[in-house]
Amino acid sequence: MRIADCGNSHDDELDRPHEACGVFGIYAKGADAARTAFFALYALQHRGQESAGIATSDGHASYLHKGMGLVSQVFNEDNLGPLKGHLGIGHNRYSTTGSSHIRNAQPYLIETMHGPLAVGHNGNLTNALTLRRSLLERGVGLTSSSDSEVITQMLAAPPPGGEPNGPNWAARIVAFMAEAEGAYSLVILTQNAVYAVRDPWGLRPLCLGELPNGPCGRGGYAVASESCALGTIGAHFLRQVEPGEIIRLDAEGYHSQPGRQPAPQSTLCIFEYVYFARPDSMLEGQTVHCVRQRLGAELAREAPIHADVVIGVPDSATPAAIGYARTAGIPYSEGLTKNRYIGRTFIQPGDRLRRAGIHLKYNPLTANLAGQRVILIDDSIVRGNTAGPLLRLLREGGAAEIHVRVSSPPVRHPCFMGVDMATYDELIAHSKTVEEVRQHIGADSLAHLSYEGMLRAVDGDGPEHHNHCSACFTGQYPIRLEEWWSHKTQEKLAFEEIWGA
Repeated sequence: MRIADCGNSHDDELDRPHEACGVFGIYAKGADAARTAFFALYALQHRGQESAGIATSDGHASYLHKGMGLVSQVFNEDNLGPLKGHLGIGHNRYSTTGSSHIRNAQPYLIETMHGPLAVGHNGNLTNALTLRRSLLERGVGLTSSSDSEVITQMLAAPPPGGEPNGPNWAARIVAFMAEAEGAYSLVILTQNAVYAVRDPWGLRPLCLGELPNGPCGRGGYAVASESCALGTIGAHFLRQVEPGEIIRLDAEGYHSQPGRQPAPQSTLCIFEYVYFARPDSMLEGQTVHCVRQRLGAELAREAPIHADVVIGVPDSATPAAIGYARTAGIPYSEGLTKNRYIGRTFIQPGDRLRRAGIHLKYNPLTANLAGQRVILIDDSIVRGNTAGPLLRLLREGGAAEIHVRVSSPPVRHPCFMGVDMATYDELIAHSKTVEEVRQHIGADSLAHLSYEGMLRAVDGDGPEHHNHCSACFTGQYPIRLEEWWSHKTQEKLAFEEIWGA
C-alpha cells in the first residue's frame, strides 16, 4: 500500500538538488518566540518548501502548529497567537527520508515523564533503519516514516545510566549521538531550555547568535541553520556550532559541552557554497556570495569562450555569472526574468499551462538576447530535466549561440546525508559524458568547473584550509554507508512501499 502525498510541488522543472530543511531555536525572556521563529523561518524558506512548523513553551505548557506549504501559507495571526512562550523551535522541511505528508512535518512534539519534548532535524541518519528497528523491538510506536521521529523517540528515553537526580537532557543527547550515524543539525525544545546539536562531521550547518536587550525582550540567544536568519530577527552572529557540540539556551544564557568526539576532519557539505545557502549567509568565516563569485572567476579561467554577453540562471547562479563576466571581460546582463511569486503552489496547472513548462518559472529578456552569443552560467546540472527547456527558451528569445558553463563539477554520485539525490539513476552525469549531456540539452558548448577549481574557489585566499564533503562529485563518502547499501533493495524498499517514497 502506498499512501498518497498531500500537496504537489510546482518546482519539478527546476533541476536542483533540494536541501532537507532549515532549523531555528530561540530562548529570549520576554520575547514572542513564535513570532520571532516565523520571521527566521521566512529567511530560511529556501532550505525547504514542503512544510513548516513552530513549537513553543512558556515554562509551563507547550504549543505546536505545523502544516504543509510555505511559511506564509502555514502561519497567520490566528494560529501564531496561541503559540505562547519565550522559547521555541521552528522547522522548514523538504523531504529526503519520508514522504511529503503532514505526518512527516516537523517539529515533532511529544509529552514525556519530564514535560514536553520537541525536535527539529536537518539531515539524514544513515543508520536510521537499525535505530528504527530497535525502537520497534522495545515496543515504541512510530507514526511517520521520518528518521526525525526516530530521533525524538530516542531522546524521550532515559540514558543508559539512568537519571537518579531527575531528567538529564544533555545525557540523553549524548546517548543519542553515540548511536547515530549520518548528518544531523538538531534543535530540541524542552520545558525550560532549547538545545542545539551538530553531528561530529559538521555535515549540515548550524550557527549561534545573540539577541540584544530591547523593548520586546531582555536579550537572549538563537540558533539557526544559516546566519541570514539571525540577521533577519536582529540577532548578532556569534559563531558556528562546532561539530559534535551541544549548546543549551536557557535563562542563564548559553552553555556548551561536547556531545561526541568530532571527526578528525570537519566535512561541511560543499553544496552549501554551490547552491543551498543564501548568498548573504556566512559559512566558515566567509560570505557565500563572495565564494560563488570566485567559483565563476575560476570557471572563466578554466573554460573561456568568445561571446557577447554573460547571463546567469536566476537567482542562485547570479553571483557566479558576475564573477565569470568580470574575469572574462565580457558584459554581464540579465537574460531571464524569474516569476518569483509562482514558487511552490498546491494549485495544479491545467494541461495547457503544464505544457508551457518552464515558461511558468522564467521569461526571456529578448532585448538582451537577440542575435547575441550567450554564455549561460548555472550552478549545477543534476538530473538534466531543466537545461534543455531553458535553452530552448533562450533561443526563442533570439540567442544566436548558447554556451553553458557550470560553476561546479559534474554530479556523478548520490547523496545520503540530507539531499534529495539518493540514486545513481537520477544523475545525468553518472551515465552520460559531458559531450553527451551537451547534446542532450542542446547547447553549443558545455563545460564544468574542475574539482580542483571548486576547492580553490571555496578556500579563497585565506590561510586556513577547510575540508568539505564533496561525495556527490567524487564518490568518497566521509561516513559509513554499509547499512544504506545492504538494505537498499530489501527493508528500505518495503519501508517505502508502506509509507510512501
